[in-house]
Amino acid sequence: MKKISKKFWIFLGIAAIFFIIMIIVSSVLDLGEKLRGVHPYVEYAFYGVSLILFAILFIRPLFMIIFAPSFSLDELFSEEENAKKNYSMYKKVAKNLMEEDILSDEEKQKINDSMGDVLELKKTLSTVFDETIKKELNKMIISHAETVFISTAISQNGKLDAIAVITINLKLIKNLVLKCGFRPSYYSLGKLSVNVLSTAIIAESLEDMNFSELFPSTGINALAEIPLLKTVTGSFAQGVGNALLSLRVGIIARNYLFMNIKGLKKNEVRKLAFGEAVVLLPRVLVESMKKIPSRFKGLFGKIF
Repeated sequence: MKKISKKFWIFLGIAAIFFIIMIIVSSVLDLGEKLRGVHPYVEYAFYGVSLILFAILFIRPLFMIIFAPSFSLDELFSEEENAKKNYSMYKKVAKNLMEEDILSDEEKQKINDSMGDVLELKKTLSTVFDETIKKELNKMIISHAETVFISTAISQNGKLDAIAVITINLKLIKNLVLKCGFRPSYYSLGKLSVNVLSTAIIAESLEDMNFSELFPSTGINALAEIPLLKTVTGSFAQGVGNALLSLRVGIIARNYLFMNIKGLKKNEVRKLAFGEAVVLLPRVLVESMKKIPSRFKGLFGKIF
């Protein structure tokens, strides 16, 4: 039953990637059709640029994730006999980590010095992941959530929001994988693909969200109907929603990479991810609001 479940999630992940591609293609065709009114060549140029960006922002990161070495941090806590079986993988992950710039020279030296002893290498990698890598991954998750918030809070197009959420979340997963030096299992990647698809669908639907329905208070409704405030509050709420979902995707990806490192069970990953995302959201909003005023000037100019 467990094998069937894993195969099911892998199949579902492939299906999710297919639907993500359909969302991107549909959005590009829709935007291209609008550009046709300007000039047919403008539409063709747009399709050409979109194809190049699709290869760079979607296909390339996807392949980098898929073809990264698979590894479970559970193996760092395995018995001595199992550790010896995974020695080659330990060394491969260690080499990948030393190529990144997030480790100090002292940590890199410790890894290098322990390369000749499987148990010492296992112990060193465990310490580095727990004390350094995990903190760096959290910074990356927050940074990408800020980008999602700013991008979708300013954008006034649901299709563009969906594309932004897809590409930024895919880039986040790719960067998490590169920083760790390995990827989650295909089973976990399948679940991640479904999460990315759901966030893209929600991002597109948030464009039609009625702010007054979220806050039924009469006073707030009156303020929300003022044209300028209606645009600002609606965009802000969309950005908040998308940032929260992106935090959740990043945390789930991180938890899959660190599966059971602190006794975390697989069926608890999603539940805890949302709670942690809610805790991190205020920090994302504070940091984002420091960067967003200059970008909102362009939005205000269009309104006036």
